[in-house]
Amino acid sequence: QLQLVESGGGLVQRGGSLRLSCAASGFTLDYYDIGWVREAPGKEREGVSCISSSDGSTYYADSVKGRFTISRDNTKNTVYLQMNSLKPEDTAVYYCTAGIGGSVCPEKNDYWGQGTQVTVSS
Repeated sequence: QLQLVESGGGLVQRGGSLRLSCAASGFTLDYYDIGWVREAPGKEREGVSCISSSDGSTYYADSVKGRFTISRDNTKNTVYLQMNSLKPEDTAVYYCTAGIGGSVCPEKNDYWGQGTQVTVSS
């Protein structure tokens, strides 16, 4: 079964940190561009960050630039999202996605994880 599994979400205070993990099973992430997308109640879905399969190029939304860092460990078939200086507005369900054909972000999200909740208290 081909799937992505996120972990690492939780409740943290403003200014705190979390590291999200996205592990693939049933396929190899090496050839896939990976994205992190978040959804919060009453807000539009937002693409947060991406990392390319080819050269490790990265993308960050302006809202997280300088605070979040995406990385990948192909030996562990896992992508990470390090989130620092968290703000209440970062509260959302975070999903990782995988696809091919894009320059940095997946051109089409072929695979989605089940999501992990991140809650930042003020």
